[in-house]
Amino acid sequence: MNEQCIQVKNLTKSFLGRKVINDLSFEVNKGEVFALLGHNGAGKSTTIDLLLGLKCPDLGKATILGMDAAKHRKKVFEKVGVQLQHTEYQNMMTVEEACMEYASLYQKPSDYKVLLDSFGLSDLKKSYINKLSGGEKQKLSVVLALIGNPEIVFLDELTTGLDV
Repeated sequence: MNEQCIQVKNLTKSFLGRKVINDLSFEVNKGEVFALLGHNGAGKSTTIDLLLGLKCPDLGKATILGMDAAKHRKKVFEKVGVQLQHTEYQNMMTVEEACMEYASLYQKPSDYKVLLDSFGLSDLKKSYINKLSGGEKQKLSVVLALIGNPEIVFLDELTTGLDV
């Protein structure tokens, strides 16, 4: 029997009277790769925000690893990696400093040097993030999402700015 890691039931969310998500339901089992596809404004990023407890649904329920993220933020944070559509970093922070900061948030982080190497960013570890290209920033956001050895990884608009 498959073990569910994400469950969404009848999720609905509106902004300024416009329904962005209307009665959405789905399940994701452990080990599955799952994609939300749709046009701009279809509610993909909002669905991720609701799953992560960053926004509250108008109706319905979303759980991740059996938990409501809004109520169990710390436990969910320890088990989920996230690369959001828009990420801002502190000015004058280097790639390595960002990795060290993220790694310090976890009990058993991945070796960020190995991740940087895997994503072709090793030579940029002393570079300031605000000097990176869009694609390099995107790769860094994936590295940071993976540092905590997550059980689940959310990649939102992953291909923006990335070369093939």
